[in-house]
Amino acid sequence: MNAFISCSHKDSWALDRLHTHLAVLRREGQIETWFDRNILAGGELDREIAEQLEACDVFLLLVSPDFLASGYCYEREMMRALERHDAGEARVVPIIVEPCDWRASPLHKLKALPHDAKPVVEWTNQNNAFLNVVTELRRLVPQDEQGQAPTAQSARVRTDSPRYRVKRDFDEIDRGDFRTEAFAAIRSYFESATSEINQIDGLRARFASLGPNSFGCTLVNRGMHHGTAHITVHARSGRIGLGDIFYSFSENAPPNTANGSFNIEADDYDLFLKTGTFGFGGSDERVSPEQAAERLWTEFLDHAGVSHD
Repeated sequence: MNAFISCSHKDSWALDRLHTHLAVLRREGQIETWFDRNILAGGELDREIAEQLEACDVFLLLVSPDFLASGYCYEREMMRALERHDAGEARVVPIIVEPCDWRASPLHKLKALPHDAKPVVEWTNQNNAFLNVVTELRRLVPQDEQGQAPTAQSARVRTDSPRYRVKRDFDEIDRGDFRTEAFAAIRSYFESATSEINQIDGLRARFASLGPNSFGCTLVNRGMHHGTAHITVHARSGRIGLGDIFYSFSENAPPNTANGSFNIEADDYDLFLKTGTFGFGGSDERVSPEQAAERLWTEFLDHAGVSHD
């Protein structure tokens, strides 16, 4: 499905995080996103935006006070999106980024994300909010493949052509690229979550870059005796390693030690991660980079006596 993302430029942080969380859906070929940053220098802004407004299947609106105050976002993009939604030509999905008076707008009739329309900034871990958004969007994909036209009441998304999956072999370059992307996603998750945890009374965290293939994080729970946790995460940079991405629950751990790992595997269609023999009981469950980051962050928090929903 083709998604038009509308947001105020003042909410560019939310656009960046959403775009990151959509990485797996994009890699699977299930979604293509467009936003005005895609317009090249010298492009005609109004014409290119108008073309995309008419071409997309789904509108993702990042709703905030700045979005509602923006004449262009509200009057031009949102209102045209709702016209196409009401005509059964596309679907509008409001994503509530910050508390605002969106229920007094025409969006009040639509189911908004994340869960219960709780604004992203009010989630203890904002990555959980975006993960909820992506999970809900993924629910649209099988319906999209059925080729049924959308309506304001249905969850169907129109598609103009059938989708195909092509078998392929993945070489070392493919695996290396996937490792780089997966490590970047985990690193970004920890960096963002560390920044958020510092806003909570009684908790203090520090994120440290240890080079292009390593990072570390320390969390102090001031309300718990010995409530300090450390983690060091490495991406394999050579032919020898303890996993494609591996980690130790100690500070500045060298790359020859690990408490757990994630390894890259493939089926006939996709690359994915599986937990190694060190962590999470050696589960055979396949996980996305975002899910791997979430699990690792949760285990890291547990070492300091902290949990989150």
